[in-house]
This record gives sequence, structure tokens and C-alpha cells, in this order.
Amino acid sequence: MRPLFAILAVGLLACSAAQAQKEPCATAGNNYDFLGIQTIRLWPGDAPEAKGQACEDTPTLTIFEPHHGTGNGSAVVVLPGGSYVRLAGNLEGRQVADWFTARGFRAFVLSYRLTSNGYLLPVPLLDARRAVQLVRARARDYQIDPGRIVVIGFSAGGHLAALAATQFVPGNPEADDPIERASSRPDYLVLGYPWIGAISSDTSHLSYCKLFNVMGQCEALRTAYSPDLFVTKDTPPTFLYHTFTDRTVPVEQGLRFYAALVKAGVPSEMHIFASGPHGTGLGHADAALDQWPNLLENWLRAQGLLTPDKSATGDKPQAKKQAEN
Repeated sequence: MRPLFAILAVGLLACSAAQAQKEPCATAGNNYDFLGIQTIRLWPGDAPEAKGQACEDTPTLTIFEPHHGTGNGSAVVVLPGGSYVRLAGNLEGRQVADWFTARGFRAFVLSYRLTSNGYLLPVPLLDARRAVQLVRARARDYQIDPGRIVVIGFSAGGHLAALAATQFVPGNPEADDPIERASSRPDYLVLGYPWIGAISSDTSHLSYCKLFNVMGQCEALRTAYSPDLFVTKDTPPTFLYHTFTDRTVPVEQGLRFYAALVKAGVPSEMHIFASGPHGTGLGHADAALDQWPNLLENWLRAQGLLTPDKSATGDKPQAKKQAEN
């Protein structure tokens, strides 16, 4: 009996380990109306390139409402980081959404498909584009101005946000799907310690190619999905935050994107703090780093995004009733 017990024990441990490695993901239909939170699908059916119909195959938006009567007509799409392996949904998702809703924004946290689940770029980019298109196409329902959409991303989410801002699609006015008729271009871009140099054969720092064992495709991926190579005058105004001592994503990567913005004549603002690790979110309770959201708030105010747009705001939106479950 002992050999049989040993085999069963090993099998149970293996199953437990596999379940422990399974990353949680947002599920459409979760509706916490009393909290002003709801999750919807990006596509009504299977998403393009979907490998299945499980949670990890279904990109979603989790919507956070501002307090009733405080909406200002601005929207933000939040892209959490996580190295395309997982999503830092609390630190770089919910906490960020709450910060923006406290300032009158309607916030949308994107659960995009991950390369760890078999979704190589450009699949996450398809999800990011669709998220902006959906928010813009339903601007009236969400009581926002379709010209006041911010995209914010952190780390890998910063890489994806920068791609969405430099490789946007204009929208197809002939499309049957009304969401596809809208442009995917964000109006403003915010990047927190962005992994701009993700696609690199240089393994002295975090490398997407090494992480996902695609070194043979690395040069092709780099030329196709390095955001700094695609900056133009049409790239939206940008705010960047980084730390000098970031060992995971060197500050030079953020500087490279900033230099491209300057060269293209894109109005931009960058703040580099002397010290701080990677992955600090809104500051991580650090006395110095906690100041960067204040700088961001000043920038948002200067863009006019904190000034209420009375033509867009009003009563509670009806979008909840139209959710794709």
C-alpha cells in the first residue's frame, strides 16, 4: 500500500501546485452595483485569436464609477503590469482606479490576455485597442467626453499602453460592429516605470524574449513592438514616472521613450525619482514616491481633465443594463 499511497500523494501535490500557479482573472458578469463596480467582456462572443473560452481567454473591462454627482466627463483605461505573466490587479489596477474615480473619472481596468497563457504580442495589443474603442463608442452611456480618454499603464502594462498610443487604429466607419467604428487612439497617456525595452535580446535586464523562450523571433518582435520606434506627432500628450534605481526596468528605457516624444514634438512631462524599486504603484507608502500622484494630478488639471464637462455628465449611465455577460 505504501507505494500506492506515495503515488497518490505525489499526484495530489502536483494538482495542488498546478492550481496554486493559476492566476486569477476578471470574469464578465460580476456585478457589484452597490460598490459602483461591474465587469464586462470586450467582445460579445469569442475574442479574436482566442484559444478557448476560459477566463484567461476572455479579455474584460472592470468599470469603476465615480461617486454620484462628481463625474467630470473624463475616463481612464488602466493597464496593470505583471511581465505579461500575471496582472498586478490590486496595486496597479484597483488602487489606481480608485485614485482616478476620487477625482471624477470613470475608470476601466483592463484584464488583457497574457503571454504566459499562450498569447504572444500582438494579442494583448488587440485587447488594449478594443478597450479604448469600447469606451469611446459608449461614451454617451458612460457619460464621458470621447475626447477625454486617458490610458495609464505600469511596467508591462506601460509597454502595452505605449504600444496602444503609438500603434492605434483609426476605426472603420463601414464596420458592422459600432465599437470598431471608433478610433483606438488614447487622448492622453500616462506611464509608470514602463517596460519600453521589453522586446530585447539583451538579457542583462528583464527580457520578454527570454522570459517566453522566443529568442529566435526576438528581432522581428522588437522591430514590430518597441513603442519608441513608432512615436510620431500624433502620439498623445504623455506623462512619465520612473525611479533612477529601478533594477528591473532601467530608467534608460523610459528616457528613450521620452526622447522619442521630444523629437516628434509631443508635449510631454517626465519625473525621475532618485531612489525606489520597480513596482511601486502609486508610491507604495514611500514618503518621496507618494508625491508622484500629486504631480500627475497637476498635469491632469493642466490638460483640463479635472474640469467638469457638463455636456457629458448627468444622471447615472445606462451602460450597466447593456453589459455583455
